[in-house]
Amino acid sequence: MIDTAMLMAAGLGKRMRPLTATRPKPLVKVAGKPLMDHALDRLAAGGMKKVVVNVHYLADTVEAHLAAHNNGMTVAISDERRKLLETGGGLMHAKEQLGDAPFFCANSDNLWIDGPQDTLGMMRRIWDPARMDALLLLVPLARANCHKGPGDFHMDANGRLTRRKPAHVAPFVFTGVQIMSPSLLVDPPSEVFSTNVFWNRAIEAGRLYGVSHQGLWFDVGTPQAIPVVESMLAHG
Repeated sequence: MIDTAMLMAAGLGKRMRPLTATRPKPLVKVAGKPLMDHALDRLAAGGMKKVVVNVHYLADTVEAHLAAHNNGMTVAISDERRKLLETGGGLMHAKEQLGDAPFFCANSDNLWIDGPQDTLGMMRRIWDPARMDALLLLVPLARANCHKGPGDFHMDANGRLTRRKPAHVAPFVFTGVQIMSPSLLVDPPSEVFSTNVFWNRAIEAGRLYGVSHQGLWFDVGTPQAIPVVESMLAHG
């Protein structure tokens, strides 16, 4: 039972300006609810008992919101006020709080809706620590709502992932949700670095896997995306 999660909430939210001039991106509202609460509610519904949240920009505001958002999970703060560490550095900074077992990691600025089955439960069932260092939830590029990129990964018949080649399109986009083994969180190249470092190591070892999301997913990265997402949610 994987029941611990990391929620990434420390970013500056530059693409979401001017909405993030006075509030952190995780507290920008979509469909009447802060982005962070969408993610927290999904994690709680998926059986998480503990969530570690990293904070940097307007950290006091995020902490106050977390204290008021009671969804039954124990909340631990990974404090990055001194320096923004990016995703990989943020994971390393929170390593002791995450513990020695596999854990979920989710971005606070993506919104997902379950399909025919519980998404986090599906990922738990597929997770195999004997073969995997990380299991990424992917969405087909054609269903990556409000996403403008050319895709991130190719996935073979067994779920093993490889990178998109430069100047090419890949069929799958990373949703921001994954299961990670704590064995990946070693030998950081610097204090500040991307999770891509861990993924690249897993790819070289043949241990980066993916699963295709069966529900809806939205990239809520800009103010312009918000009314589009709200309209799609309202009209199915």
